[in-house]
Amino acid sequence: MASHPCTDPHHHVEDADAYVHEVERACRARGLRLTPIRAQALRLIADAGGPVKAYELLDRMKQTHESAAPPTVYRALEFLFENGFIHKLASINSFVACHHPGAEAHAVPFLICDRCQRAVELEDQDVVATLESRARAHGFIPRAQTLEVHGLCATCASGPGTP
Repeated sequence: MASHPCTDPHHHVEDADAYVHEVERACRARGLRLTPIRAQALRLIADAGGPVKAYELLDRMKQTHESAAPPTVYRALEFLFENGFIHKLASINSFVACHHPGAEAHAVPFLICDRCQRAVELEDQDVVATLESRARAHGFIPRAQTLEVHGLCATCASGPGTP
């Protein structure tokens, strides 16, 4: 029996420390610098268990770094995003930890629940390949893919108040 996407442990980071260590290894291998602020942002995103908005992240960072400011957070997010350690969910203006931080680049579709805001990173290479193939058939050369599918997760769809 398939587990529910919003409760399946595969769909969020179980151990934020192990996750940060994996990103540290990837940074060393690629010659990148994971500063303490970047590592803290990454750990907070991993600990969140779901999408986090930049200002929520800033509020959490201020608990340990009073001087944290929006530019600091945005620079950390930009580094983490550009290097594939987090994903940006544009439709809800949030960030989530990537399930494959060691991979230099990959594209994944997301299922986003409109009620609980959980985001499930699908690992479906067929969907990714189809999108890329269709884009190339139109003469379009894709640089990045983020497919966001909105709806209700199984828990929210079966909960009270659902039509």
